[in-house]
Amino acid sequence: MKSIWVRTLRVFAALTALGLSVESAQAAEAKHGYAQANGIKYYYEISGKGEPLLMLHGGLGSTDMFKPILPAFTEHRQVIAIDLQGHGRTELGSRKISLIDLGYQNLDVIGYSFGGGVAFRLAVQHPEMVRRLALVSAGFASDGFYPEMREQQKQVGAAMAEQMKPTPMYQSYVAVAPKPEDFPRLLQAMGDLMREQYDYSADVKKLTMPTMLIFGDSDMYRPEHIVDFYKLLGGGLRDAGWNRETMSKNRLAIIPDQTHYDIFFSPKLVATALPFLDGVSGSKKWEEVATAPKKYAASQCAQP
Repeated sequence: MKSIWVRTLRVFAALTALGLSVESAQAAEAKHGYAQANGIKYYYEISGKGEPLLMLHGGLGSTDMFKPILPAFTEHRQVIAIDLQGHGRTELGSRKISLIDLGYQNLDVIGYSFGGGVAFRLAVQHPEMVRRLALVSAGFASDGFYPEMREQQKQVGAAMAEQMKPTPMYQSYVAVAPKPEDFPRLLQAMGDLMREQYDYSADVKKLTMPTMLIFGDSDMYRPEHIVDFYKLLGGGLRDAGWNRETMSKNRLAIIPDQTHYDIFFSPKLVATALPFLDGVSGSKKWEEVATAPKKYAASQCAQP
């Protein structure tokens, strides 16, 4: 699987060349368009104002996955969202599915599932670009999944296209994809990716920035894998101390009543990730959550 990660793209370098830098986008309500990089036209959206935050969606999804919670982030963050290769409005092209690299410094990054893998590799390969990292429902090794999930992943391929047509995944894809007929090829490419064995435990220790791991309590990852991930980051090895003197800079969050399939649009994710991404810790964290806009507090109460 390593070749998948090594072949990276500099999409933000293309955005800069187009005059669509993070700074220039702050003056506008929102920007969107396409940037050419390594033979692929990537769709991007930039919205909100404040410190830049890169959001990376999950496999077979798009930037639209975050729409239910996006306003909570753009209220005081400038969000840069990209449709990954073959997803959403970005073309699949003929090259092998790979992950994305950035050309900007000091970005906070949040990635969900497949997007979490993108964020992880970015942070490992270019730690100078990432200020804070939040990985949502993303593991570090292929054996982190429940065995039955690995078997399901191995079945993903072009042959599934017809049976996928009634699903929201397919319907959302054909609604925006530049070439809807590429759906079988996308399934095959993602299946090829998921069938590969990988173990990046050694790379976890290379993460130098504050990192938060976020999972649902009913996620597709085994609890043992989640704990191992946190321990590799230096967390969960000892008591934090009365004054937090031995506390790890990294965080682990298990959100109750959430699964791999609903965590990415849950308001609980906002309340969990945003204080960390803002660098708020300890009692200040709870003050931040307590003073969140009422509409989001209300939506959390309504969320199952």
